[in-house]
Amino acid sequence: MLGTSSRTAPIVAVLMGGLSAEREVSLSSGRECAAALRENGFRVVELDAGPDLSARLSDIKPDLVFNALHGRWGEDGCVQGILEWLRIPYTHSGILASALAMDKARSKDVFRTSGLPVVESVLALREEVASAHVLRPPYVVKPNNEGSSVGVYLVHDDANGPPQLSEDMPQTVMVEAFAPGRELTTTVMGDRPLAVTDILTDGWYDYDAKYRPGGSRHVIPAEIPDEIRALCFDYAVRAHQALGCRGISRTDFRWDEAKGAAGLILLETNTQPGMTPTSLAPEQAIHAGISFAELCRWIVEDASCDR
Repeated sequence: MLGTSSRTAPIVAVLMGGLSAEREVSLSSGRECAAALRENGFRVVELDAGPDLSARLSDIKPDLVFNALHGRWGEDGCVQGILEWLRIPYTHSGILASALAMDKARSKDVFRTSGLPVVESVLALREEVASAHVLRPPYVVKPNNEGSSVGVYLVHDDANGPPQLSEDMPQTVMVEAFAPGRELTTTVMGDRPLAVTDILTDGWYDYDAKYRPGGSRHVIPAEIPDEIRALCFDYAVRAHQALGCRGISRTDFRWDEAKGAAGLILLETNTQPGMTPTSLAPEQAIHAGISFAELCRWIVEDASCDR
């Protein structure tokens, strides 16, 4: 797939940063991956993805691109389209899977069609959500096309009124029924589920809890019944395949222990899981016996066009 001589180390352009709300996390992911790829002997160019991305890639002429972008424009099919146009092999999912996974409403439609358990949800205008309860509390309000718990509002069942959304929330938002329980997640590598992690926090699993050191505690393997572990593996692989994902993905769940297997709910699938020191996918790979450097190398060796 790399299309280079075995005597010449491939040039890998690591895309990082970008224009989304997750820019800082992406910069951290990119630096970690670039260091691991250099350890593997690749020639690495770190590239902060901006409006001139196409021109810069044309100048660099990399053998392939390692996509370490998170959020809009990097994870939603936009960058993937540029790379397909330039015919540069790239990592992670292709245009359609990336766009579907980033669009929470459409990905839920795919999951429902595939028989995967998701909660009730609707799309609504920001003004509607701020003026009256769109769903019966408790519920969650979030952007329809952002990740990493960016702009998430939790409305409790005893809330006096609807949430007052900030002006930087998009015009159309997703409102979904709150799924109580433990926060579980499973990484899929190719078609292989790696592990189930139980994510413990003092409160809401928000952006700070995900990325601030000490913001959350990861229990791996999760201390859960074998039946629930097997379901997490099954649902994560089925979600990965239903969306048409490539490379690695990570699927997040909520599990209400009181309901047993019926209490396991699929929240969303991430096509560009974080690759920071506190990220879940690298931890699960290590648990499965795959070092961070080996994981990065596998991701690169999986790169292609027409994904």
